[in-house]
Amino acid sequence: MLENVEYIDIYGSEPSAIEMVFAIFANVIEMDGEGNVLNFTYAQRRATDYLRSYCDPSFKVKPPLEDWETELYGPPSLGR
Repeated sequence: MLENVEYIDIYGSEPSAIEMVFAIFANVIEMDGEGNVLNFTYAQRRATDYLRSYCDPSFKVKPPLEDWETELYGPPSLGR
């Protein structure tokens, strides 16, 4: 999915881009009640399309990412 995309250099130097890749994947992935993944390839595509657009501004994600796909969440509270 990222053939000919120069993305390795941003690891370690642009952590917010990598954080967004993981956020998109985690927000898009769907599982059934037994924990079986229902849409791995789609979630992977959305995350890698973001990374590709980050590295190549001429690439446009289609359909555009929605706010819920790029939402960042903090760690869960410890119930204190």
